[in-house]
Amino acid sequence: MSTPASAAGRIASIDIMRGLVILLMMVDHVRERFFQHTRTGDPMFDTIEPDLFFTRLLTHFCAPMFIFLAGVSTWLYANSGEGPPRSPTRFLLERGLVIIAIEVVLYRLVWVDSYPDYLFLQVLFAIGMCMIALALVSRLNYWLLGALGLVIVFGHHLLAPLHFEDPGLAKLLWTVLYEPGDLFELGGVTVSLSYPVLPWFGVILLGYFAGPLYAPTLSSVTRQRSLLMAGLVCLLLLAVLRGFNLYGEADPWLVKATALETLMSFLNYTKYPPSLNYLLFTLGFGLPLLAAFESLQKPVSLLKVLEVFGSVPMFVYVVHLYVLLAAYWVAILIVGPTHGDRFGLSSVPWIWFGALALTIGLYPVAKAFAAYKHREKLNKPWLSYF
Repeated sequence: MSTPASAAGRIASIDIMRGLVILLMMVDHVRERFFQHTRTGDPMFDTIEPDLFFTRLLTHFCAPMFIFLAGVSTWLYANSGEGPPRSPTRFLLERGLVIIAIEVVLYRLVWVDSYPDYLFLQVLFAIGMCMIALALVSRLNYWLLGALGLVIVFGHHLLAPLHFEDPGLAKLLWTVLYEPGDLFELGGVTVSLSYPVLPWFGVILLGYFAGPLYAPTLSSVTRQRSLLMAGLVCLLLLAVLRGFNLYGEADPWLVKATALETLMSFLNYTKYPPSLNYLLFTLGFGLPLLAAFESLQKPVSLLKVLEVFGSVPMFVYVVHLYVLLAAYWVAILIVGPTHGDRFGLSSVPWIWFGALALTIGLYPVAKAFAAYKHREKLNKPWLSYF
């Protein structure tokens, strides 16, 4: 049994996973837009309530799985099965630059009302930079790329003691690569980076290395078993490294007053930059779920909804941010400020209700755009960016 592809030539299970990532991302962005009165921290503060903790924890799966699948998709582009392998260099360079442009322009406009003096470079910047970096090394030996990905993901913690205090090129490059912070000031606007690129580059390399699992000649049974085993290995490593506080996380977990608080301490991982434990946790559950989506996609109609969102992820990403911005200002006009000078939701369940309403409202729009994209993409190449 070969790779499960839709009529448009896409792999359904990958689109379904991307769709789940998009939905979780909506939850996180509803939280960011309407729950700014309660900060979560990184790692998360001990003082936040469990409902907010686990809401934030679920959204941790977004970036690792999306970037991992970007690596898989790059391998599939280079090895489409239609003729000899092709170089992904131009493909990666173009998409990387476009994604960074979307981050700098469109994302900036979304948050200029809240942070007029800041330009935040976040996940799209990291994805774009990872694509550009992968373009530069994609001609290297396949096994070397896999080894490099493992070394980066497992070894980047050894770089944590390295700091550059004095402003200059070294500090600028180190901020981009590993230590989040302010980059420079331009026209009165501080450019700040939240997603250091180096650890994420390791993730996209591992995704590229996993690409052959989706080769047309590989059976679905072998693919699903491989993804399941990879996930289990990640979780076993996490149990050992995190369980004994050996390596891979800056803050050790502690026994707390209650079992729930202890569990929260164990699951409290660093995202900026992504710690090894953070990546083992997210990929450890994400890869088996990717395998499950392949085996369950036909009888579960809900997965078709996820598949639609996952087939046009960049379109949904951009549109939903502006919908949230419009909804926020409507709430300000109708209700007025509720937390200082901002409108904020009163409890965490309202975050989930808002994300559900956003999902329902955007689904027909995403479905229509997906149909248009798959129908016209050969005539309009720009559609492939969405």
